[in-house]
Amino acid sequence: MATGQTGGAPTALRVVLGRRLQDLRESAGLSYEQAARALDVTHATVRRMEKAQVGLKVPYVEKLLRLYGVSPQQEIDSFLGLVREANRPGWWHRYRDVLPDWFSGFVSLEAEADQIRAYEPHYVPGLLQTEAYAAAVLRAGMPNAPSEEIDRLVALRMARQDLLVRKQPPLLWVVMDETVLRRPVGRPNVMRAQLSRLIEVCACPDVRLQVMPFSAGLHPAMYGPFHLFRFPLPELPDVACAESLVGAAYFDQRDDVSAFREALDRMCAQAAPVHRTEALLGGIRKEI
Repeated sequence: MATGQTGGAPTALRVVLGRRLQDLRESAGLSYEQAARALDVTHATVRRMEKAQVGLKVPYVEKLLRLYGVSPQQEIDSFLGLVREANRPGWWHRYRDVLPDWFSGFVSLEAEADQIRAYEPHYVPGLLQTEAYAAAVLRAGMPNAPSEEIDRLVALRMARQDLLVRKQPPLLWVVMDETVLRRPVGRPNVMRAQLSRLIEVCACPDVRLQVMPFSAGLHPAMYGPFHLFRFPLPELPDVACAESLVGAAYFDQRDDVSAFREALDRMCAQAAPVHRTEALLGGIRKEI
């Protein structure tokens, strides 16, 4: 995926396969141009395949594998099987009527990560929202959307949370500004229920919540919300995602990701420690 690319991100498996194709081409001593001639395409198409910026066409990949000297047939068939799997729509495809392209990539990364770290200055992260809280947030951000669309988006948000109860859930580590917990969202009972939900997840071994209190003052990530994804596959780099009003930018270059990680590490040290989160949440809930 391109550094700073705004728009949809590829699936994790597609990134792995693209990098594997690059390794095979380079091991065969072939250039982009030579590989492109075998497919009767431009060299830019081969480059985009390796960078996971386009889908992988099975006939193209099969020709490249043979060009690169891959054998036996069993190994080729195995690779092509992975290509078909990478091209298969994810569970979120059934929400494509309301799911923007850029967010489809986000959900894909979220589903395949084994570690998700985030900073959130405005709202409770979607993976931890109650249904009523999610509906209130979505209505505020999309005031002209029909009720049916809001209902679909809420259903998608709830479906995303299934990853937290799967057999091997990812580690979810979130730092939230105190603003998130103080800003009224919906009626008071909505906010109380949301705080209760956060208190519940504090007991989950795979969830770590920290609150950045007002008293902490300035901190390194005041420019906006972001996520960091880490994957179980060693071929995959960490990916940072910075959201904006109209989309998201994805970063996978080491220096870029390191900047996000360093900011988040400093924030984790500056925020209230994890063991104090439940008491902080309980105190704020009593005030509502």
